[in-house]
Amino acid sequence: MTDTPDQKDAEDYLEVKMSSGWYMTITLASSERFDKEYVEIAKERSGQKKARFNLNPKYTRALGEALIKFADANDL
Repeated sequence: MTDTPDQKDAEDYLEVKMSSGWYMTITLASSERFDKEYVEIAKERSGQKKARFNLNPKYTRALGEALIKFADANDL
């Protein structure tokens, strides 16, 4: 993966800087209750998560490819 100045990359954590102090964080987490891993996508500012979305890891690549396709189709 190629780093841009707005991204900080690690094996199980990714942070994308947005505007006004907001960050989009992507974390590989695990559930103690269900004993499964999931990908958490969160909007965060000042260390507090404001919105979260949990994704089954097997759909991560499909989501990424869909986002790229969407961006290409809309010249983003």
